[in-house]
Amino acid sequence: MVKVLFVCMGNICRSPTAHGVFEHIVNKSGLARQIIIESAGTHAYHVGESPDPRSQRTAQKRGYDLSRQSSQKIKKKDFEQFDIILAMDRDNYRNLLKICPDTHADKLRLFMEFAPHMDIDEVPDPYYGGGNGFERVLDMVEQASDGLFEYLRKHYPIDSGSR
Repeated sequence: MVKVLFVCMGNICRSPTAHGVFEHIVNKSGLARQIIIESAGTHAYHVGESPDPRSQRTAQKRGYDLSRQSSQKIKKKDFEQFDIILAMDRDNYRNLLKICPDTHADKLRLFMEFAPHMDIDEVPDPYYGGGNGFERVLDMVEQASDGLFEYLRKHYPIDSGSR
């Protein structure tokens, strides 16, 4: 089993989108019992809230359901419990490094590392922009999610035959 945590600032736009897209990919592959997916924020601005309605609408148009998620702040125990922790941008990566025990720092990565062909290393925060920003974020998340899925299949003992 492998546990994946997506992290942005408030856990209402980028990380829930990544959570929903990646969950969709994992469910379609039949590996939902072997890949655990969560998302969190580095700040507690929106704890308990649903993802931003604009994120939900944009995702829903492409067949992703974010409606069952609610925002949470990352906790110290998450660094122990998750195998890979993916920051949406460098600011959140630095925030994670500040609170991450040294023994778990190797679990931290930038999410866009899994879409090197896009030549973009950060998922921009669409919160204060227009609706087009949410579409762009979803495009980026879909690409990185595909790359992440392939990475996990190569580097972790997961098997679609073990349902």
